[in-house]
Formats: sequence, structure tokens, C-alpha cells
Amino acid sequence: MKKVAIVILNWNGKKFLSQFLPDLIQHTSESLADIIVADNASTDDSVAFLQKEYPQLPIIQLEKNYGFAEGYNRALSKLDNPYLLLLNSDVEVTKHWLEPLTDYMEQHPEVAACQPKVRAYYNKEKFEHAGACGGYIDKYGYPFCRGRIMHVTEKDHGQYDHITPIFWATGACLLIRAADYNNVGGLDSRFFAHMEEIDLCWRLRSRGKTIVCIPSSIVYHVGGGTLQKGSPFKTYLNFRNNLLMLYKNLPEDELKSVMRIRWWLDTLAEVRFLLFADWKNFKAVVKARSDFRKMRKEMVADRQSNLAHSVTTDIHERFEKSLLYAFYVRKIHSFSEFMR
Repeated sequence: MKKVAIVILNWNGKKFLSQFLPDLIQHTSESLADIIVADNASTDDSVAFLQKEYPQLPIIQLEKNYGFAEGYNRALSKLDNPYLLLLNSDVEVTKHWLEPLTDYMEQHPEVAACQPKVRAYYNKEKFEHAGACGGYIDKYGYPFCRGRIMHVTEKDHGQYDHITPIFWATGACLLIRAADYNNVGGLDSRFFAHMEEIDLCWRLRSRGKTIVCIPSSIVYHVGGGTLQKGSPFKTYLNFRNNLLMLYKNLPEDELKSVMRIRWWLDTLAEVRFLLFADWKNFKAVVKARSDFRKMRKEMVADRQSNLAHSVTTDIHERFEKSLLYAFYVRKIHSFSEFMR
């Protein structure tokens, strides 16, 4: 058995598979890792393409599109490798990308998961939105990264080239110990897609596990391959899942106050969409909050379990500051400024 199983969850991604698989195969040591494609019932000819062009690669064929979370849960449950690497199909890897990740994990058993530095594929000097150089959240659940505040990404000039603990690692390229993944229940399938890796990492952090970014490993991410920026469905998932994540994981003494303020912040987001006559995204936020209230009932047991298994609420990578206030009022547009 090889140390790592690299699993690409594919849905109608033949274009990305044909574009990025060659470099992945070339730059991944055969003795270190298996490369596996899990297909979420694609309707393009992804599977036929793989069977013809890459017959050596195992394919896990799922009977329907389970989304990112459940798709990965089903695929990873079939594997016995000690390390699992979740890799988006639209990621370009570089030489020696995997070894720094696995070497660090081997030397630091307290680390449950890690990610590489993620730069933008179409602007390779800049960080990519979904992960950059490691993720954090603010007091009210808004995610940001070393190298990305809100929608503003920084140019990478080595300012974050040090290994450091982070709150969440990007699902675009996430290396995790199989034992830790399984012990916390994997990704929450009810999220379908978006925020599920942050929820997973929050559960790991509250149980005393560490998550880090290893900047010596570099990958390039296209991003938005499935749901484009501005998509109402993406807006819906982000708002709904962020609220679900907060409800599942917030300490008891913060729950009411944080959720009360989030109601006002989400209302401001709705007003903003209305002012720009963006009716579809306005309705997406309204529906997200409505569905959150319905789904909250089935999350009660999950919340109780998370709190029962928590060994700490003092997670330094969850900041007490407000990201929105820093960005829109104080005009802070970089991680370094935010830290100051």
C-alpha cells in the first residue's frame, strides 16, 4: 500500500483532466502515491476519456452527483491509505509538490492536515482566492487567507513563506490523515459544496489537532470550474453553509450573540444586492437563511457532539476582529495589515 491516495473528484471535468493530469502524473512519485479519479456521475465523456488515455488510473464511479462533500466521503471510504489528498481537477501541480507535505506530516504527528501555497493559474504571481497561503475566519465566520482578504488577492513576493498553523486548509488541495478524517466524521454531506472543508477543519481544531500551510509546496488553481463567481447557487451555498458551520461549532457562550449579529450582516448583504438590482442573488440569500432555519433542527445532535468532543475553544486562528469592518471601514486589504 502506498502512503498517499490522491483523489480527484470529477464532475464533467474532462477539459481539466486532459489539461492537468499529465503534470500530476509526471510530478508525483509512483512509490509515494496512488492517483485515483472519483467520478460524480459525469454526463460528459470524462470516464471514457480516462479509460482510453489513462487506463492505469483507478476510477471510482459514483451512481449520481453527490456533490463535493458526500462524493469525497463515498470515494475515500473505499481506500486504506494512511494519508488522503483531496485534489481539485483544475489544479496544476509543480515539481516536488507532494514531498514537503508528506515529510512534514510524518515529522509532526500532532498535525492532522496541511495544504500547499495556492497561486492563481491565470495570474501566477498572485495568490488564488480559495486557500492562498492558508485560511482563517473572523469572529462572525467570514473566511480569509494569508494572501487574500475578501475578494482582494495579494501578489506573492515571499511574504508568507513560513510554515504556520492555520484555521482551515483549502479543499482544492488538502492532505489529511485518514484516521483524523474518519474520527471526526469526514465532510458534512448536507453542505453539498462550499465551506465543508472549513467545517471539517473547525472540528479538527476544536479537538486539539493542528493544521498548517507548507509554502515550499506550490500549486496553481484555476478556481470556479464548477460554479462561477456571482452564481446565485454559489451565493446560496456560501451563506447557508456558513450559518450551518457556525451553528455546529460555535462555543455556547458565543452562539446567540454571533448569530444575532450575523442576521444584521446578512440583511445588509440582501440590501446591497437589492441596490444593484441583483434579484437572483438577493433571493439566494433569503433562501439560504430560510433553509438554514429548517436545517438547524437536524444539526442539534451534531452541535452537541462537537461540543462534547471539544478540548479547546481557544483557537488562535479564529480572530476576534471583524473582517467586514476591517475591509470596508478601515480599508484594510492585506493579511499583513489585518494582523497589525
